[in-house]
Amino acid sequence: MTHLQLIQQNKWKSSLIMLFFVVFVVGASYLIAIGLGYDLSFVGTALIFSGLLSFASYWWSDKIILSISKARPATRSEFFDYYTVTENIVSGQRMPMPKLYVIDDTAMNAFATGRDPQHAVVCATTGLLQRLSRSEIEGVVAHELAHVKNYDIRLMSIVTILVGMVALLSDWALRMTIWGRSGRSRDNEKEGGQAQMILMVAGITLALLSPLIAQIIQLAISRKREFLADASGVGMTRNPNGLLSALKKIDSDREPLEVANKATAHLYISNPLKNTHGAIGWFAKLFRTHPPVGERVAALEKLL
Repeated sequence: MTHLQLIQQNKWKSSLIMLFFVVFVVGASYLIAIGLGYDLSFVGTALIFSGLLSFASYWWSDKIILSISKARPATRSEFFDYYTVTENIVSGQRMPMPKLYVIDDTAMNAFATGRDPQHAVVCATTGLLQRLSRSEIEGVVAHELAHVKNYDIRLMSIVTILVGMVALLSDWALRMTIWGRSGRSRDNEKEGGQAQMILMVAGITLALLSPLIAQIIQLAISRKREFLADASGVGMTRNPNGLLSALKKIDSDREPLEVANKATAHLYISNPLKNTHGAIGWFAKLFRTHPPVGERVAALEKLL
């Protein structure tokens, strides 16, 4: 399988998951409103409010994430390989030069952020830049630039907005129900009888489970985009061995990244929290931010 075939395969899988996600969000919102007896205008208000909050976070996401990560600008003189391999890749791909940042930490990791290629940022830890060879750094940078080129950051921002919408809608619906402000009147409940009770139970169940289901779908999309970025990055460098070797070294590093948290973990090339090793079974895999490195390595080895 060529890297182009692998890219196309991963794009198709990601599109299917994204389509299912949108259908789920719309369907869950509708059923929660109907089940708990709220007017559909309630759903619209909740979605608009959460959308505005999420859009603000998306617009300033790069500055927020860099601040949380305690990152600082990287200079050409201090990080020559990092800077020059990035220049070479963007020149070959006709992409704008991203801003380069570093995190002063001995853990090995990297991430990309920014709402589009014109506002992209690539950030790596000093531990990664010090312990990887030039070809390995090239593989990591290409992986991160692939996220930028494939608009993965924008996609995941949209996904995050959808997750936020579901979570906010569910929270509002449950709070209003607990406070006795359900949209359904007592007279309507008596008239509906058992059917109304079933709808209410279904609405409450969906309100409780929807945020969890939405998060699981979000993580599934994130894992698929990692495979896509691996394949796209190799297409940029024409050197699978660089990224292969880098992934193995990063995976062998057991040091968690101190500035990372659950909200930013999915951005990194490898799980920075180092809290999934030893987890087994399909249920544990549902909550992984990244696919196992062994699976990523196996996919890249098919390109050799």
